[in-house]
Amino acid sequence: MAGVLRVLLNVAEKAANIARVCRQEATLFKLLVQEKTGSDKNKKFVQDFKTLADVVIQEMIRHDVGREFPELVGFIRGEESNKFENGLGDSVTVRVCSTQEETAALLSAVLNGNKMAASLLAQAIHQDLQVTDPVGAALQLPLSPDSLGIWIDPIDATSQYVEGRQDVEANNGMYPGGLQCSLVLIGVYLRANGEPIMGVINQPFAHRDPGGKGWSGQYFWGVSYENLNVSSLPRPAPPLVTEEQPLTVVLSSSEKDSVKQVLTPLCGGGPRYASGAGYKFLCVVLGLVDAYVVSEGSTYKWDSCAPHAILRALGGGVADLGQCQSLPENGGVPELKYHQPRAGCQGSDQWANQSGLVAFLDPEKLKLVIRALNL
Repeated sequence: MAGVLRVLLNVAEKAANIARVCRQEATLFKLLVQEKTGSDKNKKFVQDFKTLADVVIQEMIRHDVGREFPELVGFIRGEESNKFENGLGDSVTVRVCSTQEETAALLSAVLNGNKMAASLLAQAIHQDLQVTDPVGAALQLPLSPDSLGIWIDPIDATSQYVEGRQDVEANNGMYPGGLQCSLVLIGVYLRANGEPIMGVINQPFAHRDPGGKGWSGQYFWGVSYENLNVSSLPRPAPPLVTEEQPLTVVLSSSEKDSVKQVLTPLCGGGPRYASGAGYKFLCVVLGLVDAYVVSEGSTYKWDSCAPHAILRALGGGVADLGQCQSLPENGGVPELKYHQPRAGCQGSDQWANQSGLVAFLDPEKLKLVIRALNL
């Protein structure tokens, strides 16, 4: 399992580098954006874009992980379709080839024959990138790769990535929008029961370089299986909720008004808002907020699997909101599972977290949120 984590850290960092390369080359980036349609579209948004960077990253992760662990091939799922239509109307199936030259030739067809852009992307895809993480390398876990499945969100908060705002200021450590909200998410679950056991979050645009011409990133990981809970982050001491320090909850700006109104008295000055499901999860992971609440099925397994595993490693989790509201207050926490599609649904809908969710670090804070929502 240390080998699985090592590979995931490497491919997540390679993914972050691809995301940065695509944004840094303005000519390249203009060629990359395509609007999703049909069952691939998130109904929450009027326009829902994918980029070639999304698709390339997803296929690179599938390729690299499958090469190292053939047992996982067929169990590596992602948000994006690997079909991409170029500006000439041709549909191209994006994949990673065995050589950099072959990948560049395929990408050139997507990029309307732009060989320079295709070569730049292919170079980033085929680079040999190694992340050194001594704690992760020493990890011992009695699991075989053939018992696992993987969820990938190649670039969460794609709209923020496409818009590319670089001058958004943080509020109490949290960014309401901008490139900082775009994340690479890779989560691992058990095929048998859907339990999330490993997560890697890479934030490609965490720090703007001096002079403002480039970006550097950061990553976080966590493993939670049986009695083992290990993370790249220290386990936080849960803060008290008092009148001086009320509960802090992050929501989507599109959350229902009724939910906002119920949570406002609990949150002092009201809930906070940020872009991107993955980034809102990360705000909980980092202890910037106590909880992230979603009342509807607007998030998906690829959004939640990676941060869920990290939160479990830190003593928290991601609860199924609908199930929480139907259980007695002193019952156990019904957490999200990741192995089975919703019956009778097609496309992305089959992997929606349909009953909503609450991400939390402290189970006592979860109780406060559920109690407020049940009133």
